[in-house]
Amino acid sequence: MPEPALQAVDLSRAFGSVRAVDGVSFVLPKGGSLGIVGESGSGKTTTARIVVGLDRADTGEVIVGGRSRPARVRGRARRLARAREVQMVFQDPYLSLDPRTSVESVLRETLRLHFPDRDHTLRVRELLDQVGLSTRAVEARPGQLSGGQRQRVAIARALAVEPAVLVLDEAVAALDVSVQAQILNLLADIREETAIGYLFITHDLGVVRCVTDDVIVMRHGRVVESGTTADVLSGPRHPYTRLLMGSVPRPGWDPARIAAARRAL
Repeated sequence: MPEPALQAVDLSRAFGSVRAVDGVSFVLPKGGSLGIVGESGSGKTTTARIVVGLDRADTGEVIVGGRSRPARVRGRARRLARAREVQMVFQDPYLSLDPRTSVESVLRETLRLHFPDRDHTLRVRELLDQVGLSTRAVEARPGQLSGGQRQRVAIARALAVEPAVLVLDEAVAALDVSVQAQILNLLADIREETAIGYLFITHDLGVVRCVTDDVIVMRHGRVVESGTTADVLSGPRHPYTRLLMGSVPRPGWDPARIAAARRAL
C-alpha cells in the first residue's frame, strides 16, 4: 500500500473544560479527498488548524508522508519545509489576501520565499493557467476581482509551494452557487492532474457528495461516523448523520420535526 498523504492519530485539544477535539483519527490517501463534516462547534475547524499547524494538539500525532509533523520547528529552512507540506485555503479569500497587493506580487512573493532559484515569471503563468485565470489578472488587486477569482488566487498561492495536502476550510461557502460549482470543478481537475490530497472542512453535504471519496462526521469533538462518501450518505448509521441529512431543505421538509429530533439527540 502506498504511504498515505496524511494521517491524524488520536488528536485531542481542550480549551478549558471544553474538549474541542477528542480522540480524532483519520487517513487521507495520496491523491485522495476526505471530507470532515459537522455543525458549528463540532471540532472540524480546530482539527484542520491542528493539521495545518495553526494550533497544537494536547495529545496525538499528525503524520505527513510517513513522517511525524512536529508542532514546532526551529530554523527558517525547517519552518519553510514544514509549511510546504500542508497548505490551507480559507473561507473568505478577501481576508486571506492583502488588499494592497496584486495577483502577480502575491504569487511572486510566495515563490521567492520557497523557491528562490526558479523562474518565477514562468511559474506564475503556470499557476494562473492551472486555476483558470488569464494573464490579464496579474496586475489586479483583490478588490478588483470577483469572489470566485479571489478564491482562485488563494488556491494558486497554496499550490505554488507544491504541498502534499491542501486543507479547504469552507472554501466555497461564501460563493454563489454557480461559482461554487466552478471552483469545485477546478479542484477536481487539479486533483486529477496532480497527486495532491484534499481535506475538505464543510457543513455542506452537497459539497461532500461532489468532491470527496471518504467522509468523517464530527459531533462535540468526536468522530461519530466514517466511511466512503457514497456509503455514509446513502445509508447513514449514526442518528446525528441522519439528522444532518434531514436538515437539508427540500420538498416536504419539516423544520419543527428536525428541531425536535435535535433536542432529543
